[in-house]
Amino acid sequence: MKKRAYTLLCAVLLAAATTAQEKYLAEELPEEWSAEDYFDSTAPDDNAWWHIFGDERLDSLIDEAGKRNFTVTAAIENIRIAKAQWRQAQALMLPSVDINSGWQRSRTSGNINATGDRSVYSGYFDAAADVSWQVDIFGALLKRSKAQKELYNASREEYRAVLVSLYANVATGYFSLLQSQAQLQVLEESAASQCEIMNIVEARYNSGLASKLDLAQARSVYYSTLSSIPSVEGSVQQYRYSLAVLLGSYPQEFYGFQDGTVALPQIIDPIAVGVPAMLLRRRPDIRAAERQVEANALLLGASKRDWLPSFYLNGSIGFSSTQIEKLPRERSMTWQIAPSLTWNIFDGGKSSNATREARATLDQSIAQFNATVLKAMQEVENAIWGYRNSIKQIVALRQTVNQNEETLRLSIDLYKQGLTTFQNVLDAQRTLLSYRNSLVQAQGASILSLIQLYTALGGGW
Repeated sequence: MKKRAYTLLCAVLLAAATTAQEKYLAEELPEEWSAEDYFDSTAPDDNAWWHIFGDERLDSLIDEAGKRNFTVTAAIENIRIAKAQWRQAQALMLPSVDINSGWQRSRTSGNINATGDRSVYSGYFDAAADVSWQVDIFGALLKRSKAQKELYNASREEYRAVLVSLYANVATGYFSLLQSQAQLQVLEESAASQCEIMNIVEARYNSGLASKLDLAQARSVYYSTLSSIPSVEGSVQQYRYSLAVLLGSYPQEFYGFQDGTVALPQIIDPIAVGVPAMLLRRRPDIRAAERQVEANALLLGASKRDWLPSFYLNGSIGFSSTQIEKLPRERSMTWQIAPSLTWNIFDGGKSSNATREARATLDQSIAQFNATVLKAMQEVENAIWGYRNSIKQIVALRQTVNQNEETLRLSIDLYKQGLTTFQNVLDAQRTLLSYRNSLVQAQGASILSLIQLYTALGGGW
């Protein structure tokens, strides 16, 4: 009779579990969302985009930064943490085995046993292996394990994102340093040229061929240029310090690139990027966001399976004896097996609210994924247009600089012959310095836009 009742109870529980499974275990991802809708191709393997500049010093800087930067080190540790958490989730699906052994001695009060007032002493030795296993019939543990695996993959993508950002920051800092050095060179050359003109005006003034106003104006332009040099020298030093930090060094320990002999690369060729939407999948931040969505979808499925019964298989086997020499004998063997089922039918709404939380977390991660994709598209388009416009500006500024150099030369010749006023020379000096500086800035902006373009596309294409 008891056996029939037990069989009937199991049948009822399994039927109810099947019904609950059909009710709660729906597809976790919404039908209107699919990661594949956003991408059409996979990423190429070559990410060393900085080689296009052909600068060995930049290559060495990026290589050293990848080895010494502390942000990269922290990202690597995050991968180790995520992997350990994934392994822990996998371990929950395996049986747990404990080994216990010991000796026990006890005394029983004589006032509560059948021997009267005499106390009873007892003792025995035991050794046993206890096994506990949660049988993952509905896959809750498996889904949580898969979710942790996706989070581990997301941490790897975040590490790649750190590398992409680091390489871009190193290249940006390096070319910003070269740009500042180029601006410093422009100021020094302009100051030298202005000093020569000032000497010419001073000689003419001493000969009575020029007014004191001409001399004062020539000196004003010269000293104004000299006053701009310390500010640019400070920028050069700041970029050196920023590179030192990116390379994992203290600023005072970094003495690299003290000379300004390396010119900015002259890259004005059009860059073919194809269809940016087809290349966005290579961006590690998008891939990390996608992994987050997958992980949260799996966690939602696991939370739904928490509504279902849990099955456990517990057991033990060992030996127990009052005499240690008889402990390993067959007669001393003890064992038990205890399968069990637990089903929480009322928890005050804890399970339902946990499922609602998991659903909201999934929806949030989907929104973050969409925002990441839109931001990536914006960055790509901005970088493309920034690079194209900077190329146009460079071409126009080169022509402008050439014409202003000719204007300054002609105005000096006419001034020496007394055929024009010194004001024309002053205007030509100021204009040439301004446009030469603008040309350097445009060249630097072009390189930085190209770096931003490579970064926006996930580190190259």
